[in-house]
Amino acid sequence: MFQDRTGTRVPQVTFRTRQGHEWVDVTTDQIFAGKTVVVFSLPGAFTPTCSSSHVPRYNQLVPAFRAPGVDSGVCVSVNDAFVMNEWQKTQNADSLTFIPDGNGDFTARMGMLVDKDDLGFGKRSWRYSMLVKDGVVRKMFIEPDLPGDPFEVSDADTMLRYLAPHAPKPMDVTVFSRDGCPFCVKAKHDLRNAGIAFEELVLGRDYTEQTLRAVANAATVPQVFANGQHIGGSEAVAAWVEQRQAA
Repeated sequence: MFQDRTGTRVPQVTFRTRQGHEWVDVTTDQIFAGKTVVVFSLPGAFTPTCSSSHVPRYNQLVPAFRAPGVDSGVCVSVNDAFVMNEWQKTQNADSLTFIPDGNGDFTARMGMLVDKDDLGFGKRSWRYSMLVKDGVVRKMFIEPDLPGDPFEVSDADTMLRYLAPHAPKPMDVTVFSRDGCPFCVKAKHDLRNAGIAFEELVLGRDYTEQTLRAVANAATVPQVFANGQHIGGSEAVAAWVEQRQAA
């Protein structure tokens, strides 16, 4: 059974990180002192649930965390600095800070270090999240002690509901665009002006024309989707934004 450390200070450790081509030591105080930080810890870089769900959603919701006073979002894993840096790049997780707990010192002192020998992983972190204010744990969400890799309570949406229970759920918006498209520029401008965050997929890099036809039943860009709804091109986006603002 894992201990909920709410009300206690986070362990004092030094993380060995790589910034550029240099080793840079980062202390616990540098991460937490005088700040409000959301932390989530997971079993390993490049693993399925961590890569497909845990990291992407936290990366998406960090801006929403800031409204109730969170300064930063931190991902911790018992992996070395090289692996964590490469993983952050492949995840495009620019809203998060990735911290390599290479020797598991921080994780062990949090009481979250577990054996994953059956998977050939060795010692890894149990999955959990926490809110830390000025170095003190204010809330923890620890996955249940069940076989496998449960993922029920340490997700970003659970943390957001705790931080801002009455806040509207952030929208999921995707823009299918291409380089050099003035209509795409206009649609993105309208979305930004309305304060609507979005993910952009670029033709030839992230998708093909076949994908566009299959998904949007269209051959022109931009094509914008919001929460599963096909909004359409730039004129449709402008009308949709105006309608939302008038509501």
